[in-house]
Amino acid sequence: MTLTDLLGTTLPVVQAPMAGSQGSTLAIAVCAAGGLGSLPTAALSPERLEQELRELNQATSGPWNVNAFCHTPPEQQTERERAWRHALAPFYAEFGIDPDAVPPAAGRAPFSHVLADALEPFRPPVVSFHFGLPSPDLLKRVRSWGSLVLSSATTVEEARWLEEKGVDAVIAQGLEAGGHRGMFLTNDLTTQLGTLALVPQVAAAVRIPVIAAGGIADAAGAAAARALGAAGVQAGTAYLCAPEADTSSVHRRALQSPGARHTALTTIFSGRPARGIVNRLMRELGPLPTETPAFPLATAAVAPLRAAAEAQGSGDCSPLWAGQNASGCRERPAAEITRELAAGF
Repeated sequence: MTLTDLLGTTLPVVQAPMAGSQGSTLAIAVCAAGGLGSLPTAALSPERLEQELRELNQATSGPWNVNAFCHTPPEQQTERERAWRHALAPFYAEFGIDPDAVPPAAGRAPFSHVLADALEPFRPPVVSFHFGLPSPDLLKRVRSWGSLVLSSATTVEEARWLEEKGVDAVIAQGLEAGGHRGMFLTNDLTTQLGTLALVPQVAAAVRIPVIAAGGIADAAGAAAARALGAAGVQAGTAYLCAPEADTSSVHRRALQSPGARHTALTTIFSGRPARGIVNRLMRELGPLPTETPAFPLATAAVAPLRAAAEAQGSGDCSPLWAGQNASGCRERPAAEITRELAAGF
């Protein structure tokens, strides 16, 4: 079975869900072009989520995807929180921020029955997950809607695990990919492979369709993924400068600057490895500082620094998520991006 047969799309292209940089508008545009548009749920309030779901459902006649995180929320880490704020103290002083006035926050919420309650009336055609899969009872509930299930794998072992749990297709996320690593069976970054190495190994290890992700920005990249055994591609960075995206002006400028050629994995902005454009905070603290609290607790301490810097037009303290190949990140319609990626198949 081809990926388009499985998903019910015209094109074998999945738009990567990008929390904080998009709403339903981008997903709708990709769906209209024949790809699978995706709506991230992790950063949306219940009210905003319902609004976005309603708009997505009403504006599309074909399939669409809703994405959720599957991490286990950590206990509060008082000592590490204190150490993290101490590490950030020079930046707080520079921007005139009182660190004692910065409230703790949980950040991104994982998939739960509360989120399932919000999704159930809409019965999403596709539900994708990052950081593994939800509990069996939640997964069974998603299946009861008739939804297809996708999830990300960053190693062959993760891909096999997902297949054993019954996912319909696996997203092979290469090391080049922007945003959070989907790793869930290991925290060891040395296990992470580039897309060209990961895709053929995953394709040989599982029987379900493999969707290649990471560094794919044009038809040539998609063609390479296809030659290595991928049934389709997932792209995120390529869509960040599309007019339908909600990417901030600071982030857009960074993506279209020479600095976009230098990205790194960092835990600074959330506590979990994620790839973004190297900026001042990453350079001065190091991209993987030991003080960061567990995901997603690190987010709260950085949030006021980000707000203060962005108010000055600076991305020095922002998570400028981007993959290693930002060459295709140009200001052009999402439909055009989707069709170009599909031309590789």
